[in-house]
Amino acid sequence: MTDVVGMTSTSWRERRQAWPRWVGYATICWAVAYGGFGLGCALTDTPLFYRGDDPGPAELAWLIVALAALAAVATLTAARVLLWVACALATVCAFGLLLDVITLMVNQDAGSAAGFTKNALGGIGAVLLAATARARDARPATGARPEPSPASRKVHLAAYAGTAAFVPYAAMKVTWAVGGTFAGVSGEEMLAKAEEYGASGLWLTLASWGLDATALLAALGVFLLFGLIRPWGQVFPRWTLVLAGRRVPRWLPLAPALIGAATLAPYGVFGVGYCALATVGAVRVRPGDFPSSADALLVSWIGLGAFAVYGVALIVATRSYWLRTRPA
Repeated sequence: MTDVVGMTSTSWRERRQAWPRWVGYATICWAVAYGGFGLGCALTDTPLFYRGDDPGPAELAWLIVALAALAAVATLTAARVLLWVACALATVCAFGLLLDVITLMVNQDAGSAAGFTKNALGGIGAVLLAATARARDARPATGARPEPSPASRKVHLAAYAGTAAFVPYAAMKVTWAVGGTFAGVSGEEMLAKAEEYGASGLWLTLASWGLDATALLAALGVFLLFGLIRPWGQVFPRWTLVLAGRRVPRWLPLAPALIGAATLAPYGVFGVGYCALATVGAVRVRPGDFPSSADALLVSWIGLGAFAVYGVALIVATRSYWLRTRPA
């Protein structure tokens, strides 16, 4: 039995290390599936792109078909520039994937099923296209992974900044969760609005206990951030019991880190830019659920500022982890 497990493990490792030979075929399969999905949405007038809660023109689904065709041509011709262009476009199409996942976890509803599928397939395509672009120069990793090591002092400072940025955000959310008032809105009003918008039973239960689900997710984000910069993110520590001492698979922290960085960094940075324009009066922020535009702007600064700083810190920590754990 042990020999069978060992052979299976070795076979899987060999297939994984041989990715430059098969990733192109996987990318072609993805392009066919993505193009078929976009074509189906275009022919059935299913909107894929949204501005807030407002669906955009269904004809934009043809952009997905065009992107899939570009990806297929770039893969078949091994045109590296086109592969990176297609990768960038797929990343744009995947924007919002993390927010969709969070909404699905909290509200048990990701909104538009077609939009969620578009984001998910876009994220998969971005990874495959990037791997295909690198496949020509990639060499199989034959050496062992380096010994666990912490990130540099600069990376640690970036992680501390990303953590500190969430403090005002968490304080604001906890204030509402315990029934307090912030930006002219009380905790009871926030809870009523959450029920009106269809919040899940889990969200409402946590709120009744004085816990805010998004603040808990922010704590998980900080946990991920420090896992990327500390040695325990490479080898399971003693408090993980059964897993203690085993190597952490590289994909385990890198997958959520890459999705989070690709979503939160641009969302936060562009959001902060919009808040800056609103602060100087160049644009106007709608009050929305708040008593005034000033209240809405204050909450936007706190939320988007946290996402921007944390997103950039996550990019820095992810790059450090990638380089420190790369096999020879």
